This record gives sequence, structure tokens and C-alpha cells, in this order.
Amino acid sequence: MRLAAVALFLLFFYGCADKHTVAVADEDDFEAEFESSSEFDPLSGYNRAMTTFNDAAYRYAIIPVAKGYATVVPSGARVSINNFFSNLVFPLRFTNNLLQGKIANAFGETKRFIINTTVGFLGFANVADELYGMQKHGEDFGQTLGVWGVPAGPHVVLPLLGPSNLRDVGGKVVDFFAAENMNINLFDNDWRLSTGANTLNMVNGLSDFAPMYETMTKDAIDLYPLLKNMYEQSRNKLIKE
Repeated sequence: MRLAAVALFLLFFYGCADKHTVAVADEDDFEAEFESSSEFDPLSGYNRAMTTFNDAAYRYAIIPVAKGYATVVPSGARVSINNFFSNLVFPLRFTNNLLQGKIANAFGETKRFIINTTVGFLGFANVADELYGMQKHGEDFGQTLGVWGVPAGPHVVLPLLGPSNLRDVGGKVVDFFAAENMNINLFDNDWRLSTGANTLNMVNGLSDFAPMYETMTKDAIDLYPLLKNMYEQSRNKLIKE
């Protein structure tokens, strides 16, 4: 069951979290599938096969579940649930902002956490953003490694999690174990509560991811280069910010 919790957390935190990665991409990224690239891509055969597998899993399993959930759970409730879980992983954002030398952003994350945890009823209401305009500074360890100058390495498509690269895979591992440790403390080492919370978090996030993925890929001629270039360009943009 611990492995199930691991899979659920990773699927949400980096599968759905990549909706943020996609969101910051320029509109020109949607034409990236037509661009020729001489970049070294030693895993292209595997990556294409995994992209096809992921696309089928999304369309025939994950997206239908996410749409069913969105039909049953009102939009306002889904937003509140997302706010709550986003507030819980404040330590990850705070730490990565510090590691990147973004002291003001780390301090801003602290203020957001205090306001949303108290006035925002444990984070269910994003009061800091809605009333005070204090936007979230989402940073992960993959971005931190990029800021430190660690090269991205070859592109790799992960099962269900989608596009990544060697540097970001390392970042995912660090962020996962940090978040898992927080889960252990939060749920007093009760895997049932932890798995249930991760499942709710995952499905709730996927309810927003599903329509975005369908829109993004509906006219794709070759899905692999489209998603690959969008991911790499978006990650580079986030690292430079």
C-alpha cells in the first residue's frame, strides 16, 4: 500500500502539476511539433512508445474518471480542495525558493501560508491571493537544480507522469520524499489516511487537467515532439524567471 501511495502522489504532484508547466508555455509552443530539432534524444524510441501509452491511459481511463468526478463535485468545492492541498506543500515551495536565492518569494510564501491557514480556514480559501494579491511562487527541486546550473540531460517520458528530463527526474525524487515525510507526520504514519488524501488530491487535480489536455492535443499530428518541446521550453522559462 505504501507503493500505491507513492504512485498516487507522483501522478498528481507531477502529472497534474505539469498543468502549471503547460500553462506558462507561449502559444507558439503549440506549433513546436512541426519544428525540426537536432537535439540529442537517445531515448526517442522509448519516449515515443511511452507517450502513446500515456495518451491511451489518459483518454480511456484517467480522463473519464476525472470528468465523472467534475460532474459530481461542484467547481467551488474542487477549488477549495485544491487550495487545501496546495497550502499543505508550502514547505516545498518555501525551501526551493530559499535554495534559489529568492528570499523575498520565500518570505511571501510564509505570509501566504500563515494567512491561508488562519483566515483561510486551513487553506481551503486562498485569502492571500484573492484579497491581498499575494500570488504563489511555485518552485520545485528540478527548477532549483536548473538554477544551480545542472544540465537538463536527455528527455525522458515517465509512465503516466508524462514529459520530463534526467535533471527533473532527480528533482521529482527529492520532492517526493520530502512530501512523503510531511505526509507521515501529518497522518501519524497511517497509510490509509495518506493514500485516501493523495487519491482525492490526484483526482481533484485531474478534473482540471483533463479538458486542458484534450484541447492541447486534439489537433496534434505527432504528439511526442509537441509535448517534448512544450515541456522543455516551459521548464527553461520557469528556471529563468
